[in-house]
Amino acid sequence: MNIDKARKRYLPMSETMFYILLSLFEERHGYGIMMHVKELTKGRIVLGAGTVYSSLSKLEGDGLIQGAGEEGRRKSYRITPTGEAIIKEEAQRIKELYQNVEGLL
Repeated sequence: MNIDKARKRYLPMSETMFYILLSLFEERHGYGIMMHVKELTKGRIVLGAGTVYSSLSKLEGDGLIQGAGEEGRRKSYRITPTGEAIIKEEAQRIKELYQNVEGLL
């Protein structure tokens, strides 16, 4: 998927998708992603297996992540350059939201 199609499909990004993609700056398998997101959000977000694996399938199919290896039944994934570009754009959008509200609160 080219970057313009990825922008249209993923931006703005759901918080769940954001954290899954963010987790894949390091190689991780599904359960590792669930634990990492739980840790990052201090337990505020607890992802279920169905959510994670359906998101991984979508992200891989669209070229934002790629398989990085398999150990037994566990397949590991890692973010691609397209995925990095999309998450950076989303982070910039979130930063702008924060800056616009910062002085009001």
